Amino acid sequence: MEFLIVPVSQMQTLLADVQNLLSDLLKRYSSRVDYLMIRLEEAEGTDILLRGDKVETLSEGISIGGQIRACYKGGWGFSSFNQLSTISDRIEEAIAAARIVGDEETILAPVDIVQRICSIPLTGTDPRQISLKKKKELCDRYTELLKSVDSRITTTSVRYGDCAQRVILATSEGSFIEQSWVDMEMRFAATARNGETVQTGRETTGSRKAFEDLIALDEQVKDAAQRAVAALSLPSVKGNTYTVVIDPILTGLFVHEAFGHLSEADMAYENPDLLEVMTLGRRFGPKELQIFDGAAPQGHRGSYFYDDEGTAATTTKLIEDGILIGRLHSRETAGKLGEAPTGNARCLSYHYPPIVRMTNTWIQRGQTPVADLFSGIKEGVYARNWLGGMTNGEMFTFSAGEAWMIKNGKIAEPVKDVTLSGNVFQTLADIEAIGDDFYWDESGGCGKGGQNGLAVGCGGPSLRIRDVVVGGEVA
Repeated sequence: MEFLIVPVSQMQTLLADVQNLLSDLLKRYSSRVDYLMIRLEEAEGTDILLRGDKVETLSEGISIGGQIRACYKGGWGFSSFNQLSTISDRIEEAIAAARIVGDEETILAPVDIVQRICSIPLTGTDPRQISLKKKKELCDRYTELLKSVDSRITTTSVRYGDCAQRVILATSEGSFIEQSWVDMEMRFAATARNGETVQTGRETTGSRKAFEDLIALDEQVKDAAQRAVAALSLPSVKGNTYTVVIDPILTGLFVHEAFGHLSEADMAYENPDLLEVMTLGRRFGPKELQIFDGAAPQGHRGSYFYDDEGTAATTTKLIEDGILIGRLHSRETAGKLGEAPTGNARCLSYHYPPIVRMTNTWIQRGQTPVADLFSGIKEGVYARNWLGGMTNGEMFTFSAGEAWMIKNGKIAEPVKDVTLSGNVFQTLADIEAIGDDFYWDESGGCGKGGQNGLAVGCGGPSLRIRDVVVGGEVA
């Protein structure tokens, strides 16, 4: 039996056929292992990349395939395929691999058995209804906007991507779930040059709601180019340790990159030293600090109904009143640590096994008016947006998209080349105030374990943090 693309009128018949097939296969093979899962996936999408006037990528495609996961005595076997006619052979491979490596005990946290069809609803136009020509024209328009800002803009890039995914998940425990969604993203960059001085401005946005969310980004696009041009004539910040105020976009990046990954239980379970550091009940920040992750909040790029193990989406409180109270789990990490599954097992596509991943991660808004965050700072830095960043365990370094000095409690002259570095645990402890604003950033594409570009959301309020190492020009 091969995968077929069929009219909508035949979908229910096909779904019933697939459900019967998977049920028969699970009955036939599940007695040989402790756990068996079959995941089928159909994805169709568009990818456009323009660098200046050159078209580097212009494609539409359909990807159809599946994966098998088998667990025996704690050992996992995995196999993927793109022809359903080979599924029996792939099941045999996964089972054989699991039985070779399994030598302990299979411990999976229990979850509800579910049989459900669900779809994340769009609020506007489905990008599949828009022609490739019109998507390309949108990218052309944004390219012209970037170039039109200033003659010193020497390089531009515009990237458009959309992907509609339909996933069917069946397990030996009896769950059968069909889930579908549509994801869209655009990325913009402009590089300005003046002699040997080069500066870049970037913007990224995404949506799981409507194509309309991508068609009115003119100001955002121009702002990226304007920041690049403006930075050409700005002085570099003097490297030092400052009290820093960061905007909600940088807060979202910080909570995702610097803290969120350390909350993924596979990281802690595989690293006893990190598990000791991430002891539940330990204080990490002020009493005002509340941090969450969850796919249950609707309307964000990390939202879904069930993860890729069939666990229902939740909202997990990671830090409450400054104290670590939770972490993110797959069924295996939850079972091994004796905690509840959180619905955070995700895979990028059928080519990869699910691993523990963030969904939507955020710091809850505080009570300090944003203007008061600057009060009393004799000399500090106000950083907004981001250019890039990296983390290495507990340590992080982020580059701000734009920044200003703070002098005597007021925003002063703009500066460039602002990087913020530190230890995440010390930085959380050094949070002095949490703003009463909040912003959801839907631009995230998270990478882990070779699975790069997984859609996530992140958010938060503005923060005031003392003793942040700010790199720039050496004083």
